[in-house]
Amino acid sequence: MVCRDNGAVSDGYRAGFACFVGRPNAGKSTLTNALVGTKVAIMSDRPQTTRHAVRGIVTRPDAQLVVVDTPGFHKPRTLLGERLNDVVKATLAEVDVIGFCVPADEKVGPGDRYIAAELAAVARRTPVLAIVTKTDLVGRDVVGARLLELTEIGDFAEVVPVSARDGFQVGLLADLLVARLPEGRVMYPDGELTDEPERVMVAELIREAALEGVRDELPHSIAVLVEDMRPREGRDDLLDVEAVMYVERESQKGIVIGTGGERLRAVGTTARRQIEALLGSRVYLDLRVKVAKDWQRDPKQLRRLGF
Repeated sequence: MVCRDNGAVSDGYRAGFACFVGRPNAGKSTLTNALVGTKVAIMSDRPQTTRHAVRGIVTRPDAQLVVVDTPGFHKPRTLLGERLNDVVKATLAEVDVIGFCVPADEKVGPGDRYIAAELAAVARRTPVLAIVTKTDLVGRDVVGARLLELTEIGDFAEVVPVSARDGFQVGLLADLLVARLPEGRVMYPDGELTDEPERVMVAELIREAALEGVRDELPHSIAVLVEDMRPREGRDDLLDVEAVMYVERESQKGIVIGTGGERLRAVGTTARRQIEALLGSRVYLDLRVKVAKDWQRDPKQLRRLGF
């Protein structure tokens, strides 16, 4: 859900919300981070890394653009998948402009055509920009082919190629999004980069670390819940974080922990460094692994895990 404030602003100032949609692994989170200028959304080459709408805030002298990174739009196979798609649909109804992301290194396929068809109805009230992402991975001729394919599946307000990795046309994309925002007032204080709760961001950083190097069947089965975050008693330079990583089966638990706990320690070390960078404090991370059988299909467990 998006919400708006009523801060003071000069005439001509624009403020509003844009969202990125696309099939899983289309580069939406990397592009969100590039626009914001820092990491607000976790990234992985695993599909369906993003599980909720992550808001990144871009504040400029002429505008405030709130970029909403959504989960990958896909054909759901579980209750979790259905709820992720619901997040996307709800976000589309609330924003001022939409960016439809298609990766340059993959041909436009059935999933892209399905999303384009869904966006056709939305485009009557909300402008849609088609964005070819990951242009640094291919040559100009391939980028040109993707641009042509996109013009054949939809009538978009703009079709623009970008690379979040090397910054190619990221600034231009920001200008194109801002130009389609309504005139309005500042919604977030200057310097604020996201409105995500710290516990949610910490849990996401742990999940990001856990996704690296795991087997293909594991990414969708991993969920993280931060149970407690508090300063160490008598210390103002150390934060205790207690978190649980949930998997769906006992066999997955063994994979996540690794031989002698080696893999879990590596995940904890990587996550702790990221959390310390986020919070600006030393962190002691107590990370455990538990089994929540078939949690992706269980409404009660989904609610407990924040879905």
